[in-house]
Parts: sequence; structure tokens; C-alpha cells
Amino acid sequence: MTLAGSRDDRSLAIRIGALAGTLLVVALGLAMLVGGIALLRLGGTFYYALAGVLLLFAGWLRHRRDPRGRMIYAAFLFLTLLWSAWETRGNPWGLLPRLPVPLLLGLLFLPQRVSRLLSRRPIRSGAAAAIAIGCTLLALVLWPETRAPGGPTVAGGRATAADAGWAHFGGSLAGTRFSPADAITPANVADLKIAWTWRVGTVNEIGKGGLQATPIRVGDALYLCTGVNDIVALDAETGRQLWRHDANVDLTGVKSAGCRGVAYYKVPGMTGDCSERIITNTVDARLLAVDRRSGRRCADFGRNGEVSLLKGMGVRIPGYYYPTSAPTIARGRIIVGGWVTDNQYWGEPSGVIRAFDARTGRFLWAFDVGRPDDHGEPAEGQTYTLSTPNSWGPMSADETLGLVYAPLGNPTPDYYGRQRRPFDEKYGTSVVAIDLETGASRWVFQTVHHDLWDYDTPAQPTLIDIDIAGRPRKALLQPTKRGEIFLLDRETGKPIAPVKERPVPQHGIVDGERLSPTQPFSAIASLAGPPLSEAAMWGLTPLDQLWCRIKFREARYDGIFTPPGLTPSITYPGYLGGTNWGGLTVDARTGRLIVNMSHVPNYTQLIARREADAMGVEPVRPGGKGSFAVMAQMGTPYAVTNHPFLSPLGVPCNQPPFGRIASIDIRTGKIMWAETLGTTRDAGPWGIASHVPLPTGMPNTGGPTSTAGGLTFVGATQDRAIRAFESATGRQLWTARLPAGGQATPMTYISPRSGRQFVVISAGGNKLLGSKLGDTVVAFALPEQ
Repeated sequence: MTLAGSRDDRSLAIRIGALAGTLLVVALGLAMLVGGIALLRLGGTFYYALAGVLLLFAGWLRHRRDPRGRMIYAAFLFLTLLWSAWETRGNPWGLLPRLPVPLLLGLLFLPQRVSRLLSRRPIRSGAAAAIAIGCTLLALVLWPETRAPGGPTVAGGRATAADAGWAHFGGSLAGTRFSPADAITPANVADLKIAWTWRVGTVNEIGKGGLQATPIRVGDALYLCTGVNDIVALDAETGRQLWRHDANVDLTGVKSAGCRGVAYYKVPGMTGDCSERIITNTVDARLLAVDRRSGRRCADFGRNGEVSLLKGMGVRIPGYYYPTSAPTIARGRIIVGGWVTDNQYWGEPSGVIRAFDARTGRFLWAFDVGRPDDHGEPAEGQTYTLSTPNSWGPMSADETLGLVYAPLGNPTPDYYGRQRRPFDEKYGTSVVAIDLETGASRWVFQTVHHDLWDYDTPAQPTLIDIDIAGRPRKALLQPTKRGEIFLLDRETGKPIAPVKERPVPQHGIVDGERLSPTQPFSAIASLAGPPLSEAAMWGLTPLDQLWCRIKFREARYDGIFTPPGLTPSITYPGYLGGTNWGGLTVDARTGRLIVNMSHVPNYTQLIARREADAMGVEPVRPGGKGSFAVMAQMGTPYAVTNHPFLSPLGVPCNQPPFGRIASIDIRTGKIMWAETLGTTRDAGPWGIASHVPLPTGMPNTGGPTSTAGGLTFVGATQDRAIRAFESATGRQLWTARLPAGGQATPMTYISPRSGRQFVVISAGGNKLLGSKLGDTVVAFALPEQ
């Protein structure tokens, strides 16, 4: 009785399993047929419709136990292999969504004898499958990137604590993010270990969230800000907290609290309290000055150590204006721009850039593009010009030339521009040189004309003195979200590397809009990535890849600068970049820059005002119904939706890599090496960590830092890691896990106490990237001798 019952149970289980397998094949075939027909109607590939027919036929024959089902499935596999090889040209990333599922389902169609053999030896069968999958993953890991055979290595003398400090957000006022520290080298970097950690105590979850600060080092202490602008001093050797100043910020209306750094100023001829001060700007729009040694407010700065930044700004809704980047201090002037809530209404707060006395906090001048000859404050009841291009990224300065260099965004709203004025068109999405003494514009170079794509110039301009074609040049490097890098003369703003105006798409716009017929392209190698195509749509399975292909065909895409309209369009690179606020690092000795970038498209669509009103779309406000899912753009005829182009599983629809890091020779403009940056270890379907470190490269924010030791350190990626690359070759030599996403730029210094070199990064994560949020500053160093 028992034996017969066991056989019956086993027979039932086999029948249920067979039925489930058949239903799986039929379901996949039906989905591919329906989706394939939709794709064919849009002008897409025939493959999915034909594959769907074959799968349905194979599934039906399998249900009838007809052996011809194996032949039909074999025909499906043969079609899939030929089509995959033709479309991907053998690229392993392209094969990943196309082959594994069909091959696994093929196990259902194996001859009965083989199926029985596999079921009798499950361990061996599993081992064989594991080996096959492992070989596939190994091929992906070893897939070659663009890599030079080697590069110039410049030996440096032993750096000291005095010359290997980090007194500015970008390492120096020039924003090179380069350190002469050379104790850590390619030969010993693998020995780096955590030296100390410090925790804020609370995790910042407002808006994008995350601790993004790059500390500065002055003397024997580090100084940084939290996401809500508390100023903190840490012992540079041990990480012990020396003091903490509570900024007591008002977060009303703040949608994305953050602070990327603080600034240091030593008052000439002054001794005692506040002769050296740490200055920061806050998310409730104030400047704060505290004593470097004690953290107490500087009573001689503004009122009780603070200055309001709201005067004349025209802030009608709380939280619509505040700085997030570290202030720039040059020639005793604090220069600040500010972040403005994008795409809510025409007439948002001004993008004015202002200077204040670093000793007293007194207003000195304003750079307001709508009042080019008036550098004073507005009269009582008046405002600076509203909705002008703003500077939310870090600035740099050349005190010898007397210039501060500011990256400018486009005038909000971003995606419709008929209401823009001549000065908006001149300064939008550009880099501008401003006279430190007067606030007057010396020159402006525009990186996008009539920007309708949110291609703000976000990164700090990087200043470098370099010989080009045998001629010494005072140069400026400006990376962009577009993936273009412009090399300019920083005295005149004229291009050093040639810039050509090329025709761009001119159709698809809405009534009343206009387009620039051309856009500027640099002779320096572009980092935008290859143009998108239906064949380059990606996914984790054939079905989400099919979904991405349908959405791609439903949208307009004519390459970069495809204009937004009432039908969907694809913006690539997307608003993440290219390069974002992290900027680049450059070594003047070798003439090479290193920069990280993202490759994720955006899906954009304008919505007519009448339809937006019916949907209840309105600007975001404290306690209001507005949201960033549909952005109001009030005062224009259109609202807008704009979001990353992701599959239903939450992965980018374009083929990897999603993030890279590359080195470019400034003199020739050629890429010397390029590598993927980041893995899927902390990413996966619907944001669930896969724990499988496929080197797809990952979207990233935060920048790189390089050293005289021949290394480049970078966090930035969605996975929780900091990495070290050999600057000359691009070889990844070291990686370490972080407690949260490292969406910040690392810094390095030599400790005055021990002479050890430390590498420090803030691990605060980022909601936009989906990386884990945290509150930890982590320092790495070689073991003590």
C-alpha cells in the first residue's frame, strides 16, 4: 500500500510539473506574440512575433506529448541564437537577456532518456549548470573595455603634511581634486584598511537624502557638514569628534536637504577667536561662520555669526531656494549661488550669484544676468531678476586673474523656453567668468543653446596650467551632463580644443517653441556613450527587454537633442549625465584627466495645460498636492513628466555599461583608457539586492580624486564601495565595502601627527540612485608601522 501510494504521488507530481512547464512555455509564447505584434506595428523587429508563434506551437505539441514539439523548440532556439548573434555582434551584455531563459526552458524539451538521467543525478546536473553560468559571468567580467597599454608615470618627491592638505572642496581653488600625497601607491594600495569611522547620528532621508560632504583638512582637523548643515570638526588622525555646531535649520518646504562641503578662511592680520573660521551655507538659505578651533559663532560676522541669503530672492514658496554646494572663498569674498526647485513655475527665485565679505558678512556685489550693469542689492520691495539661470554646482577661482568661474543651469522651467529672455538665452547652461572685485561678467561660454533637456552645467570648472602645442596655456576644463568636455582659455573663454557647431534635430516640438539649429561639440573625445537603438534595448529577461523595445519605438529618438513634445521622447544622456556635480580630477604633470560618468536615458513628455489642470497638477509646496512625478511648469502652456527610462523590473532599458570611468589626454583629446564603474551587488529587480557583482557599471554621483602616488579614488556608484584605479592604466587595484552608498567625492591628506596618508569618504547613500542611506564618514589608511 505504501509503495503504491508513493508511486501515485510521484506520478501526480510529475504530471503537475509537466503541466506547469507547458503553461510556462505557452505563457511566454503568448506574451512574446502579443508584444511582438505591437512591436512590428511600430516598425520593430520580427523576432518576438515569430518566436511567440513557435513557442505556442511547441507548448501545444508538448501538452499533447507529440515529439515534434522538440523540433519546433529547436527551431525557436536556432532562430534565437542567429538573431542574438546578428543583433549583438557577440557583445555578452546583449546576450544576457536573450539567451538564458530560452536555454533553461529548453530543458523541458530534452529527450525523455536525457531528462531521466538528469533527474537521477541532480547534483551533477546542478554542477554542470553552475559551471555554465559561471563561465558566462566570467566572460562578462573579462569583457574588455578601452584600455591603453600603459601611460606616463611621474615620480613625486615625498609629500609633507603642509603641502598635502585639502583646504578646499575641490582640493584647491582650481578644483583639480589632485593631491601631492604619494605614500599610497599601486604597490601597497591593496593593504588599505579602515582607520576610523565617525557617524552623524541620524540618517538624512529628506528628498534624495544622504551625507554628501567632502571634508576639508586644516591643521590637524577635518571639517565637514551634515545633510542639515551642522558643522563638525574631527581629529584628522583618529576621527574623534572635537566639536559640533548645531545649525538649527528650518526644513519647511525643503525637498532635498544636502550639504556637499564647507569653506575655510583665515582673516589677514587677525589673531584670537575667529581669526580662522569655517563658513557654510544652509538649506534654509543662511551663511554661517564659526571659529575653527571651538565651533562657536563668529560675533563679528553678520548678526550673531549668520547672514540671511533670502533678501531680494523672490521666494514665494518656502524651500524653493538654497545653496547645497560648498561656498567659494577668494580674495576675502564668499561667493554663493544656489539650488532652485526645478520645473514648478515661471517666476521662481532668482539665479543671482552674490559675494559677501568673509570677515563681516557684508554684501559686496551681485551678478544678476537680468541687470548686467547693476551689481547692488535690489531696492526695498524689489527682487533680483526671477527665473534666471542659477549656479547650484561648485565654483572655482583664480585669485591671480581675479576671476571666479561659475557653472550655470538653464532658466527654470527646463522643458519649455518660449518665455525666456535674451539674457536667459545668453547665459543659460554655460560657464561664466565673474570679476572678483566687481561682480561683472568677463566672459561666458555656452555648452547648450536654448536648453530644453535639463542639461545644466553642474560640475565645478577645473583650472589647469598646461603646455599645449608648445605654448603655455591657462586653461579651464568644463565637463557637462552631455558627456562633452570643453577646454577653454580661462582668461578669455575662447576654446583651446576646437568646438564645432553641428546641426541637431529640428522636428517634434510643440507650438510656439523654437530650437537652436546647431549645438556645440568639443574636439575632446565625447563620453556620452553610443547612440541608442531598438537593438540596444536591454532587460533581465526577454519580456522586459521586449517592453523596453516597445517603449523605445513609441518614443521619438533622433539622437542627442531630440526635443521634448506632446508625444514621448528619449533624452540621452539623461539629467543624471554624462558627468554631474562630481566633476573630474586632473594631474598637470601628465596632462591627463580622469572622470566618471553615467549612461541612463530619460523618458520625457509634455502635457498640455488643459490636461494638466484636469489632473490637478500644481507646484509642490509644504502640505500641498504637488509632486515631482508630473512637474507643473506653471506660467507656460505645458506641464512635463520626465523620469529615468527603466524596465518594469527597475533596471535601465539601455544596454550596459550604466556607469564608466575614463582617462583622457588633454593635449590630444583622446581616451587613454575606459573601464566600467560599479557592479550589481547591491542592485537587482525592483531594487532588491542581487548580491551578484556583475560589472555592468552603475549610475553614479560624486567625483574622483587622484594622487601623486599614481592612484585615483572614487566612490559614487550605486553599490556600496570605494575603489582605487591605477591612474596610468585604469586597472582596478583595490575596493572596499562601505556602510552605505558613497555618493560623495573622496579626499586625501597626510596627517600632521603621524605622517600617514588617509583617504576619506562620506557614505550617506542617495535615494535617486537607490543606494542604501547612511550617516558614516569612513577613513582608510595603510597599517601603522
